[in-house]
Amino acid sequence: MSKKKIESNYKKKIDLLTSYNKNYYDVSKPLVSDKEYDDLKNSILALENKYSYLRSEESPSKIVGFKPSKNFHKVTHRAQMLSLANAFEREDLMNFEKKILNFLSKDKDFKLSYSAEPKIDGISASLIYKNGNFKTGLSRGDGKEGEDITANLMTIKEIPKKIEFKDFPEEIDIRGEVFIQNSDFKNLKDKFANPRNAASGSLRQKNPEDTKKIPLKFIAYTFGYEKGLKAKNQTDFLKNLNSWGFKINPLNKLITGIDNLLINYSRIEMDRAKIDFDIDGIVYKINDFELQKRLGNVANSPRWAIAHKFASNKAISKILNIEIQIGRTGALTPVAKIKPINIGGVIVSNATLHNEDEIDRKNVRIGDLATIERAGDVIPHIISVDITKRDKKSQKFIFPKKCPSCGSKTIKEFNNTTKKEDAVRRCSSEGYDCEKIAIEKLKHFVSKEAFNIEGFGKKIVENFWNLNLIKLPQDIFNLDFKKIENLEGWGKQSMENLKYSINQRKNISLERLIYSLGIRHIGLENAKILSKYFKSFSNFINFSNEVNLDDILNIDGIGETQLLSVKNFFNNKINLNILKELQKNLEVKDSSIKNKNGLLNEKTFMITGKLNGISRAEVKSLIEENSGSSVSTVSKKLNYLIIGDKPTKKKVNKAKKLKITILNQSQFLKMLNITS
Repeated sequence: MSKKKIESNYKKKIDLLTSYNKNYYDVSKPLVSDKEYDDLKNSILALENKYSYLRSEESPSKIVGFKPSKNFHKVTHRAQMLSLANAFEREDLMNFEKKILNFLSKDKDFKLSYSAEPKIDGISASLIYKNGNFKTGLSRGDGKEGEDITANLMTIKEIPKKIEFKDFPEEIDIRGEVFIQNSDFKNLKDKFANPRNAASGSLRQKNPEDTKKIPLKFIAYTFGYEKGLKAKNQTDFLKNLNSWGFKINPLNKLITGIDNLLINYSRIEMDRAKIDFDIDGIVYKINDFELQKRLGNVANSPRWAIAHKFASNKAISKILNIEIQIGRTGALTPVAKIKPINIGGVIVSNATLHNEDEIDRKNVRIGDLATIERAGDVIPHIISVDITKRDKKSQKFIFPKKCPSCGSKTIKEFNNTTKKEDAVRRCSSEGYDCEKIAIEKLKHFVSKEAFNIEGFGKKIVENFWNLNLIKLPQDIFNLDFKKIENLEGWGKQSMENLKYSINQRKNISLERLIYSLGIRHIGLENAKILSKYFKSFSNFINFSNEVNLDDILNIDGIGETQLLSVKNFFNNKINLNILKELQKNLEVKDSSIKNKNGLLNEKTFMITGKLNGISRAEVKSLIEENSGSSVSTVSKKLNYLIIGDKPTKKKVNKAKKLKITILNQSQFLKMLNITS
């Protein structure tokens, strides 16, 4: 059979399976028996095993059961639902605690108490209560915006619908996890791959009556927005939840000290198989709410909490091929295509090899039997290969010296900090000159953290690229919608939905726009810093002509690496044209300071020397909260130099010479009406 016929046969099977899924999960009217469904699914997997070039986002090796429904109204969370940083070993926990103590300016003997809460592997939900009544229930979504799944959440018995306790807050968003107990899942295992997928699918049923049939549970563990909450720490809050009628995790504990955290971790991990619900780690939260408030957040995660993940699942599989993927920054990442295998309830067919050095160090070759690990239950990677079972004819994998996409030379850059070559090899082509880089940059441009265009996923980016509908970011805002309407799989309604989503995102903040451009080394935090410096899109576009580079280097949080990346971006004519075209299509909101009436409005500060009882990071947070800004060098643009113990004499002398006001710690805090 020819390759074309094989692909055609494969596509027909995928389309048929999609139809079965839609009728089974969305319409609740199965078209075939379970045996016929399973036979079709297995035949698709067999084809994929035999022919590595067969790939589909709708494959049963990539999805389980159904697609998330698009029929739910989107609602903005009153307080963002943050993600958590991960820890895997003792050293990670030690570093976590050390950073907290440094931020709070506490010595190593200061005792931190943690609320240790086993992390249920379910679906996050936020319940909005007003005057004791359950009003609205939201899914996590992208953390900022969730789906309104109130009707489905109303079917869960563990969720109180009305709370009449006097100490219950006037308004509060109770957050927790929706899950299915393993004992209940036994009756559902023929329909779903695992309890988490069953819970997810049930919450996105269009008909709440269907959801009602599923034995969903809810465990509460935190809150978002609140008005009138009286608890001073997490332990008291959990006790309140229990008294208000919410179920809480029976394994929660208050623990002090890393050693005790690890003892508790080992005990729970050993008993993991006996617990009647899936857990994938333990979340540690600083117990004191006042300390949590002081610590605040970093980007999308809190400084005061971390998830200690359980040991990953491992399995052995054969490496069928090694392919090179090219990221938006030009990084060449080798990916092992392995014989599909079930690891922890997930079918795995790819495993990352990280970089060229990793392949050499582990001596990985095509055809090897490899031990695959899902570290922290996330991206699978290869731990080792069994050389004793290697084919004698196998050959060493040669990493490409030319980009597989555009043919440009691949390079390893020299790192001035480590004084060594980077481990990552990159395409030397600039941005949109390389097809693979261009596609990945477009995927980044429409992603949730960037423009967040609903319905414009990675697969659509690839399809539109292949159809020459988009090649550069500005093309997204000038699409030929009539042509899209006539494409296979599209129609008037789906076209109109996409058009609406794109138009909705034509109004964007400067920081998100900067982040969306995919400039190397410029993440969300750096984009936010740069947006505050440039203030407007016009100023940003005129970077190469008007900006003093020393001024940018003086911005606290921006170093030479970031500055070089921004310069390289503006040295590319294609990028300059992209900015000009985007300016024609977008309404970019100027950067605004959160508190325009802050006590330190438009004042600049620099810190030198050791402070007493407060860290530099916390002082910088206080400055920003009060409309001021921090800089990293003494110049005429500096308003105040804050000095602690043993300040740098050179900085103090330069400040005096420039007649800059010098403050000690007490004088600075007095400016904010804070008594030291």
